[in-house]
Formats: sequence, C-alpha cells, structure tokens
Amino acid sequence: MFESIRKYSKVLMYPLFLLIILSFVLVGVNQNYFGEKSPVVAKVNGKEITQMDWDNAHRMETDRMRQQNPNMDAKWMDGPEARYLTLERVVRDRVLDAAVQKMHLTVDNAALGRALMEIPQIAALKKPDGSLDVEAYRALVGAQGMTPEGFEAGMRRDLALRQVLGGVSNTAFVTDAQTKSAIDALYQQREIQIARFDTKSFASQVKVNDADLEAFYKSNQELFRQQEEASIEYVVLNADTVKGMIKPSEDDLRTYYKENLNRFVGPETRTASHILINAPQSMAAADRAKAKQRAEALQAEAKANPAQFAELAKKNSQDTSSAVNGGALPAFKKGDMVKPFEDAAFAMKTGDISDVISTEYGFHIIKMGEIKTPRTPTFEELHSKLEEEVRAQQVQKKYAEAAEIFSNTVFEQSDSLKPVAEKLGLKIEKAEHITRTPAAGATGALANPTFLEALFSNDSLQNKRNTEAIEVGTSMLASGRIVSHQDARVLPFEEVKAKVHDLYVAQQATELARKEGEAKLAAWKTDATGANLAAPIVVSRQDVKGQPLALINAVMRSKLDGAAVWTGVDLGKDGYAVVRVNKTVPRAEDTAEKRLAQKQEFERLEAYAETMAYYELLKERFKVQIKVPRPQESKAS
Repeated sequence: MFESIRKYSKVLMYPLFLLIILSFVLVGVNQNYFGEKSPVVAKVNGKEITQMDWDNAHRMETDRMRQQNPNMDAKWMDGPEARYLTLERVVRDRVLDAAVQKMHLTVDNAALGRALMEIPQIAALKKPDGSLDVEAYRALVGAQGMTPEGFEAGMRRDLALRQVLGGVSNTAFVTDAQTKSAIDALYQQREIQIARFDTKSFASQVKVNDADLEAFYKSNQELFRQQEEASIEYVVLNADTVKGMIKPSEDDLRTYYKENLNRFVGPETRTASHILINAPQSMAAADRAKAKQRAEALQAEAKANPAQFAELAKKNSQDTSSAVNGGALPAFKKGDMVKPFEDAAFAMKTGDISDVISTEYGFHIIKMGEIKTPRTPTFEELHSKLEEEVRAQQVQKKYAEAAEIFSNTVFEQSDSLKPVAEKLGLKIEKAEHITRTPAAGATGALANPTFLEALFSNDSLQNKRNTEAIEVGTSMLASGRIVSHQDARVLPFEEVKAKVHDLYVAQQATELARKEGEAKLAAWKTDATGANLAAPIVVSRQDVKGQPLALINAVMRSKLDGAAVWTGVDLGKDGYAVVRVNKTVPRAEDTAEKRLAQKQEFERLEAYAETMAYYELLKERFKVQIKVPRPQESKAS
C-alpha cells in the first residue's frame, strides 16, 4: 500500500497544486497566508513605512554605530529615543527621495568622480599617471560587501539627496549689521532686582474643607485618571544569553588553538644596525650612481671587518639619528620597515652583513643583531581565551537555532512562558504598571512599541496567551503575557483624597502668590519707595544666575529707554516675580577674530534654520504622517 502511495504521490501533487493556484486567482492572496502585515508607522507621499522597515533601518544603524564606536552604550541604541531618531531619518530620506524625483535631479559622471576622490581611501588608490587602480578599488568596496556599481549607485543617490537641501543651505548669507544686531541681542547683559512671591510661602494661608476638595476633584477628573495598565511577565532571548549556552568541546578548542597559534604567539622581533647613504628617488641618476658606489665600498669594508661596523656607521652613515649609536636601530617587527629593508632583514641571521639594499631613502648596509622569537603559550595557558573566542564565533549560528526554538515554543505552548524558559535557560521577568506606550526611561523589550502593541492585542488581553516572538533589538527576541489588566478609570475620591488636597492647596497658593505679586507690581510702579527688592544682579542669556527661563526672557524682552522699567513674571506653579530692570550693562568689545567667528557661526545657524524651514515645507508638500508618538526624553538619574 505504501509503495502505491509513493508511486502515485507525484501524480496527485500536480492537480492539488493547480487547485491552490486557482484559489489564489479567484479570491486573491490573503496576507494571513504569510503572516500578518507589518504595522504602518509613517507615510510619505502616500507610500507606507512599516514597522519592519523601521526595525531593519534601526538594525543597520545600530550595526554602523557599533562599528564606529565599539565602546558605545548598547542600551541607549535599544531605547525609544534612539529608535525614534532612526524613524525620523527614514522619513527624511523618503522625503528627499520624493523631492529628487519631483525635481528630476541627477548626478553626472564628473560630479561622481570628484566626490569619489574626496574619500581618502579611494584617493590613495590613484596611480602615478593619475588613473585609478581598478582592482584595488574593487577590493576596497568589496570588503564592505558591495560591488563598484552598487557603491556608485548609492553615492549618486546621496549626492542627489544633498542637492535638495544644499541649494538652500549653500545660499545663506548674513550682513555685518545683521550679525551685530543678533550678537548684541544674544549677549546683552542687564542689571535687575527681583522680588519673589513663592507658592510655598502662601500655602499656610489656604483654607481647606471637604466641599472645596470634592468640587476640585469633580472639575479636574483627568488629573486623577489612571490609564490602562497591565502586570506582565516576559522572557528575552539575546546574544549574551546564547553565548552562555555554548560549551565548546576540548577538540574544538585544540583545533582553534592550532589554527590561530601564530596570532597568540605574537610577532618575531629583531634588532639591527645599518649604514645609510642618502639617495632619494628624486636624485639625479649620476649622483645616485655615485652614492651606490660609496655604499658598495662601505659594504665591502664592513664585510671584511664586521667588528668595525659600529665605527663605520658613526663615521659614514647619513641617518644621523642612528649614526651616533653606531647605526643601531630600535627593535622592529614585520610591517615596521619599508619592504626592501624588511625583506632583507628577515632573511638574515644574527651577525650577517647584507648586500647593498636600495630603498626610497637611499642605500643601506645592514648588520643583523638579536632575533627574538616569543615563547609559545601552551594550550592550558590560553584555555579561557580560546573558549571565549570560540563562543563568540559560534554565537550567531547558535542564536539562529535558539531563536527558532524560542519562536516555536512561545507559540505552541502559548498558555505559559515556563516551557521556553526551561528549554533555553531564560529568566522570566516581571513588570508592573505597563501601558500601551513606552514609559520614560524604559529600555529593551519594554521600550519597544511593537512588543507593547502585541501585549495589548485582543488575543493577549482576552485569552492571556503568550505574544509571538517579537524582535526588540539587534539579535534580541522577546515574548510576554498579561498576568493582570486594569482598564483606564478615574480613581475614587477617597482613594486620591491626599493628592486632591495637595493639588488644591498648590493651586490656591499659586493664585494667592500671583495676586500678591500683581498688587505689589502695580503699587511699586506708582511709588517704588519701600519696594522690597533683592540686591542688583547682572544677567544675560548666557549667565542666568540661577533664575528661571521665563524670568530671563521677560527681562531681555523689556524695552529700556533710559529709565528703569518694571515687569511681572508668572512663574506657574512656582509663583510670581516682580522685576525691576535697571539698565543695560555694556559688554567688552569683541576682537576682529571673534567678530569673524561670530559671523561664521551666525551664518551657519541661519543656513540651518533656512534648511529646516525648507525641509518642513517639503514634509508638508509630500504629506508626511508619523503615526508613532515621540517618546519623552529620559531624565538622568
């Protein structure tokens, strides 16, 4: 029977395949055949940017940043602020791409060639005749995983994108008068006197009763609303966890030891002495021939009497730094010397005297000194280092295997995270008061909008099932489940009565402080006799003397026409301030160099402002929509 099935299975496959294709043709390909569609996080010019686009871009950005700065704090790159910056960068690139197409901007071969030559690594590949070493160029871009064609296409795109905003930024211009006006306003100093009416000083004057508190509670319900939140448990699989799972065998370690022994041993070092007769390549051929003859004569003399080499070097070597020491050079290893010198030196034995060696500096005679071959460390001495390096090599392969187990287990045994934790040795983490958006300062999985969206999905909330495996960072998967859930609600009065009391007192005290300040301001404007002002201080936008920004802004906006002026400043929850602005304090005259630097900086800021204004116009023109809220900046603890 089984033989018949095997015999006719291929015959049965073809009609079944045709039926499947026909069903797609008749009803269309449902996205669910291949998993749910990635959520849309932004739109530019009607084109969607999905969560997957965002995640991929952030992964590439993270890898790039880590290559540039291996010691960077990886946690910050996984945080909401860094991820949002990546999304803004993706949006910006899409906007500029749309503008390039709309404006029909192109980059010709000449412009591309100039841009390539501005890259030092490529400029270094030019041959003496001015042409480019094509094979070396191909190898250089190949080391970055690209073909020359792909690299140049990317360069053309970048150059075209630069044209969009460069047309604005490169035309920014400011006059000396504009610079002086702006700098004077920016650095202006004013002498002021302040009377503060602090909220806390009026708190004791506030009369409180339950009726007032209940009325305040009813009219400010949103202040006492507890947003929807959940208690969760979750597991995270990352490269560090996987690294701990890898236990290389002794055979693997010994093989790795043998293959990398030269690297562990370190380079051989040599000492040598030399006699140099200067003869650079630019020297006339006849003079260079004479220099060679002189070197050959010295080489014959040294060969005949090796013991006198140091004396010969002192008298004849034109390498003045080594001649005083009998031609002795510092210890060197392969790669330290120019190639002809190195090739000769590493072919010699202790005590040997070389033939005449020609280099770009001239002609050398070398006497080989001590040859130091470092001791070979034993396998046992390197055991821990070998284990660490082998683990690091195997981590990506092991991570892919563990990620598949992780994804399958959280899905197949979706009523608990315990099975996946036990299989992979993961810790089940717990978190309280989790909301649909990342909290300020959240990191890792709890900072990932996709993970939180999965946690608060209908299936997760109603059935308390595990979420699918979510990629929450570079080589980092997470799955979570709801333990308990609380809908958004206004907390009962009795539960928040203490908070109601504090907020009510603060509000009333603030109002009393404001009224007292306004009354004093009106009175002192009429008659300043007896005005209770602090001692004069000089403030500027650069030196605020500890004063709040609102006060500094009010002071610097005040118009001085010779006489002192009074102004009142509402400091919000901190109360009120009455300020007397006495006078403008002259500042030291700037030097010509400083004025030039100020103009250049002002011009740069003006160019930036005009560029950003133009970019905002482009965003409006191409109907940019970012559907993800900007995260609040984390406060340093």
